[in-house]
Amino acid sequence: MDEAGVDTEKATGRGGWKQDPAGVQSNILAVAMSEFADNGLSGARIDEIAAKTRTSKRMIYYYFGDKEGLYRRVLEEAYRKVREGERKLDLDHLPPVEALTRLVEFTFDHHSRNPDFIRLVMIENIHHGAYLERSDLIGRLNAGAIEKLETICRRGREAGLFRDDVEPLELHWQISALSFFNVSNRATFSRIFGGRLYGSEGQETMRRHVVELILRFMLKDKMS
Repeated sequence: MDEAGVDTEKATGRGGWKQDPAGVQSNILAVAMSEFADNGLSGARIDEIAAKTRTSKRMIYYYFGDKEGLYRRVLEEAYRKVREGERKLDLDHLPPVEALTRLVEFTFDHHSRNPDFIRLVMIENIHHGAYLERSDLIGRLNAGAIEKLETICRRGREAGLFRDDVEPLELHWQISALSFFNVSNRATFSRIFGGRLYGSEGQETMRRHVVELILRFMLKDKMS
């Protein structure tokens, strides 16, 4: 029995996860992310999430408090992963044009490969960003994304390459918008116009053109 009155030995019964709390939480978050992305906050059920994890319903409440607490942690984990991926690009050691290219490519690829992230962001917009606003961690993570772009833009301006009338926040919006729409409207767009853009060849072309659009937008001397 722990301080919260939970019998952890009983609660962690499945698979003997008692000695791996980090693994238990990671498993819960992965399952919950899919459930929230598919069903939204109101439609997701803790019973269903617990049934698909390697632990119990009681441990979900033990680690996350309630469904809203779990949802907030899922949001935090989703943003943490994308920002961690950006950090691993190690962009500070690249020339500014290459750094911006890599960042745009990463964003396009991340969103394309992680549709659950896009659906979660769409769901949180339905809630007017209320749960995101309650998380100090998400604010810090996303501030880092803007700081990264500020560094790239500053180096590009100092090299005489980038225009100086575009704020990093606006640039982040442009990159996000192009990459986000590719996933968020895929179902409706492909049903109306066909799925040609969403095959492997179409996506590779789109990725290349998104990079080109951003570079044409930022470079003083436009690409020929």
